[in-house]
Amino acid sequence: MSGKPSSTLSRRSALQMGSLVLLLGVQQIARGATILAVRVWPAKDYSRVTIESDTGLKTKTYFIAEPPRLAVDIEGIDLIPALRELVAKVKPDDPNISGIRVGQNAPGVVRLVIDLKQHMLPQVFTLPPVAAYQHRLVFDLYPTQVLDPLEALIAERLKDKPDQGAAPDAIGDLLARQTPRPAAGKPAPTPAAPTAGADKDRAASANPPVAQAPSDSADAGAAGRNKTDRLIIVALDPGHGGEDPGAIGPGGTREKDVVLQIALRLRERINKIPNMRAFLTRDADFFVPLHVRVQKARRVQADLFISIHADAFFTPRPQGASVFALSEKGATSSSARWMADKENSADLVGGVNVKAKDAQVQRALLDMSTTAQINDSLKLGGAMLGEIGNVGKLHKPRVEQAGFAVLKAPDIPSVLVETAFISNPDEEAKLRSEAYQVQLADALMRGIGSYFAKNPPLARNRPL
Repeated sequence: MSGKPSSTLSRRSALQMGSLVLLLGVQQIARGATILAVRVWPAKDYSRVTIESDTGLKTKTYFIAEPPRLAVDIEGIDLIPALRELVAKVKPDDPNISGIRVGQNAPGVVRLVIDLKQHMLPQVFTLPPVAAYQHRLVFDLYPTQVLDPLEALIAERLKDKPDQGAAPDAIGDLLARQTPRPAAGKPAPTPAAPTAGADKDRAASANPPVAQAPSDSADAGAAGRNKTDRLIIVALDPGHGGEDPGAIGPGGTREKDVVLQIALRLRERINKIPNMRAFLTRDADFFVPLHVRVQKARRVQADLFISIHADAFFTPRPQGASVFALSEKGATSSSARWMADKENSADLVGGVNVKAKDAQVQRALLDMSTTAQINDSLKLGGAMLGEIGNVGKLHKPRVEQAGFAVLKAPDIPSVLVETAFISNPDEEAKLRSEAYQVQLADALMRGIGSYFAKNPPLARNRPL
């Protein structure tokens, strides 16, 4: 009699265990870790591979030089469909990764092999849970051969430099080409459908209407007296990107997408001015750490730095655009301080390798900003704020100041433009609209022209 209950208990336990396996699925019991998502972010600067899981993953990495590839053993998991998805996520036009292979290398160990198109400097690191993410295992793959961005801008300029005639006057030409200001207070029209890219306005802007020089005769006089024939570089910094979507509007619009579209439109306008070129800190959907944005602008010896964002708040009521400059003595308002704290947290969401060798050096650089830089930034911000107010509402009538990390280049006038509140449904629709993006890019272009008219760039020992 004693053996029968034991047999019944054994069968019941087996049935219960089988039911548990069916309920949880193979993924849930795969040696303690669940893979939640896998992502690949290709870019010319670097390619990133991310594996997100519910617990931290332990790895061993091996870099093989010929042919170049990175092998990674991930411990504590078995090969599951979620990991196999990485294979299909690599696109043929990825500039750095030719393919990814995964396989079960040993019980509880999955081997991931990333085949590379060139020699790379890989960084492998983990990130703790933050915002909407849980634990992330990150592979950043940096090319060893990188084109100097300043040389690229100069080469681009030389291609279309006039062979004859006087050297073009960038500032004077900029003022002459500016599109007319819209009537003050006139709302920006919103088309029926949002745009998906920055090239749809080319037909309208390929031959922009030629306006008279601004009615302020001092601006026109300054342009005539202060000519420059050197290359003028404006660094445009679309906020967020890659793992960091930025703010998300009630309709699902992502900040990182609309600010990139606006930056691309503004780049087109800048590049039409002789001897002027725009440099983007990112020209696609990838993440750039805050200190690297500053580093990039300084590397090309930028004359201006304009960081483009879309504001957000807890409620849908706030509206209007804002312009910010750096502050040495604290924020000018509690809202400016809150905004700086929010934007400075982008590195946590986007994912920075805190063990990178130059991280401490770059952070030290951010403490070298000068009073002269801040004064010039306030002038630039004022010029832009006045122009933006002609195409939409302003959240604050003056340039605000706070400790934005991205504005701390010690030798470049730098501003951060919050184009509108993406958390406001009406302004989210405007940000998505082609008409508003065009008007905003035109306003920013006029602001650049107004600033340079009164503050011409100094002569530098820079090739043309």
